[in-house]
Amino acid sequence: MKRLILMISLSLFPRLLVAQELDISSLVGQTWYGVYMSGQKSGYAVNNVVKKDDGSVTVSEDAQFRITMEGVKQDMRIFSERTYASDGALSEVRTRVETLGAESQFDAIVRGGTLLMRSVVGGEALEVELPRPSESLRDAFKQIELIQNGGAVGSELHYTIFEPMYRQEIGGVSKVIAIEERVFDGVPTKVYKIKNSLVDMGIDSISYVAQDGTTLEDEVAGLITTRLEPEEIAKDVNYSNDVIVSNAALIDTAIEKPRERQFLKLHITGPLTEAHLFNDERQYLAPKDGVFEFSAHLISLDGFQPATLPIAEPAVQAWLKPSVFVQSEDPRLIEKAREIVGDETNALAASTKLCDWVYDNVRTTFSAQLSNALEVLDHMEGDCTEHSVLFIGLARAAGIPAREVAGLIYVEGARPGFYFHQWATVWIGKWIDVDPTFNQPLADVTHIKLAEGDLFHQAKLIPIIGQIKVQVVEGASPSG
Repeated sequence: MKRLILMISLSLFPRLLVAQELDISSLVGQTWYGVYMSGQKSGYAVNNVVKKDDGSVTVSEDAQFRITMEGVKQDMRIFSERTYASDGALSEVRTRVETLGAESQFDAIVRGGTLLMRSVVGGEALEVELPRPSESLRDAFKQIELIQNGGAVGSELHYTIFEPMYRQEIGGVSKVIAIEERVFDGVPTKVYKIKNSLVDMGIDSISYVAQDGTTLEDEVAGLITTRLEPEEIAKDVNYSNDVIVSNAALIDTAIEKPRERQFLKLHITGPLTEAHLFNDERQYLAPKDGVFEFSAHLISLDGFQPATLPIAEPAVQAWLKPSVFVQSEDPRLIEKAREIVGDETNALAASTKLCDWVYDNVRTTFSAQLSNALEVLDHMEGDCTEHSVLFIGLARAAGIPAREVAGLIYVEGARPGFYFHQWATVWIGKWIDVDPTFNQPLADVTHIKLAEGDLFHQAKLIPIIGQIKVQVVEGASPSG
């Protein structure tokens, strides 16, 4: 859940492919916004536009969140700054993410025809060279482009934006869908309702923009809303929003012995798309009669012959490689994986050892960290995100292909229901789901897989957060 907050909080500025003078004078200076999640005040942000004497322009957003996760107060800060040269070309991007006293950095600097990308996560620096992105100053000011070009209903533009956390450009479309008149600062003002669609990520946002280009309100995926407010009102935030509970799909009747069930059938309603419909040996999820039908079986590995380590299967080698957040080639992770796995060469047995070790040694806490394997290894605490990212790092370091999985899981207690959750899938001769948070070498039937892969792929969950309802179809007996 916390990773999704980070993703949708990053500035996403579109790009228009036209050649005309862009007047941004009305937007120079600071603008304050209150940040609301699922309708509850959860933070604030200040946007700042600076035009320098040399003609370059810097656009920054500084967002601060004050949330609660299962009763635990959490603070989070996300700072993003983009600098454009006097000709409008992107010259630098800086992003800082601060959680629990730790800072992750993502910097991209244009040098000639290339982009030098440097990230520091878990104290480890990583540099890569990428093609120069096509982003320009117009990416930061889509609303000005649309309005200055007439802003008629139906006007649209195509854009791309380079996002350093994903290390790639993202494309989308902005379109004027309505023109309204509102009172702004006591004066009747024409307001443009603009729909922004990040096509590859399946994320839509709605912006309400005044005629001078000021964004009055921005709603992302129906989940997070930023609203123009005076500074003192924007910064008036407490910790009342428990993001874990407020976005869960609660149910009326508890499921008996959920971890022991052999079978589970559910009806799910909500804005699921093809991107969320995963079907494999363990689960089935597809639309039927106006709902999404889900069923899951507890799979058996009786008679299955697991692969032998090291795994050389060409099709899964990509999931052995390190990433920004899974530093599986770091000597500390390699040493720990060897210590846990020992001489074991059976991939299933090795995966089970790693799952057991993570469960036994990582203390469960709810934290708003931008999780990565090395920091979890250092601190040995966290929630499902920390358990899974450390497990994946250790698995890859041990030679087992592994990747992240996200979706929902049933949780018992005073408020039973399906909560957003993260676990892992590993290749042991075939892919199986593993949940180190609950010490499950084979994930139980209450896991509803809705996304698989890194941060970019998990972003497809954003449009459905807080909008899922679940109904248990058959009785709640563990026999199913």
